[in-house]
Amino acid sequence: MVPADDRAKKPGMRSVWLDAKAPRGSGGAGARKAEPASGLDRERITEATVALLDAEGLAKFSMRRLAAELGVTAMSVYWYVANKDDLLELALDRVAGELSPPDPDDDTDWRVQLRQLAQSYREMLVGHPWTTGLLSRFLNIGPHMMAFSRASIEVMRKGGVPVERQGGSISAVFQFVYGFANSEAQFYQRAADAGLTVDELYRESMGLIAGEIEGSELFRASTEIMAARGGDTVAEMYGRDFTYSLDVLIAGIEVTGGGAGRPE
Repeated sequence: MVPADDRAKKPGMRSVWLDAKAPRGSGGAGARKAEPASGLDRERITEATVALLDAEGLAKFSMRRLAAELGVTAMSVYWYVANKDDLLELALDRVAGELSPPDPDDDTDWRVQLRQLAQSYREMLVGHPWTTGLLSRFLNIGPHMMAFSRASIEVMRKGGVPVERQGGSISAVFQFVYGFANSEAQFYQRAADAGLTVDELYRESMGLIAGEIEGSELFRASTEIMAARGGDTVAEMYGRDFTYSLDVLIAGIEVTGGGAGRPE
């Protein structure tokens, strides 16, 4: 374990999960007694943080804003967490609990399990858009994130991916999901900011584009692609693109050395 003093000097090495001290108010050795009137605990604070981030986004989040939402003072919140970063890291792992890692003893085909992991990761990122700004900020070693990482490695092993290629294969899949889901979530947010449904925003955007480049080869090709892709709604188009792109990646993993297990 990295000494706490060394972690403090290197913020990129800090993690609430590496802090050996008992959380304040937890009743652990050396902990002060929590304020009895506050009705707070770390679980309640984390849940409120997730709800506030979902409602208002990362840019507007502050400890003062959270305290107001909880009806307490900011100092009451600091009784349970050392700083804002620790709280954001707790919130990030909390929503990672929505991920669906497969049972390691389940004999379901590895490709099915990989799709399950990828889809649940996409749903988490789209459902909580603020997570994309935090995943590269922390070590991501909370219990839920660690369970997801272990499941990803196990799926690659089950697929017969050589150990030297497992890291690259995991990166190919989940970096793709990260980028795809981030783009999807941003489109949904643009629609919300404009007071439109996603389908209304899509139609208006296409109308504006058509007015600028109609008759060009780019417009003709783009229109042909969208028509061939199918899907009556934006959500259906995103879903079909995601499924096909993921299938391409899985096929690539098979071709480059994976593919053990029974066929689909």
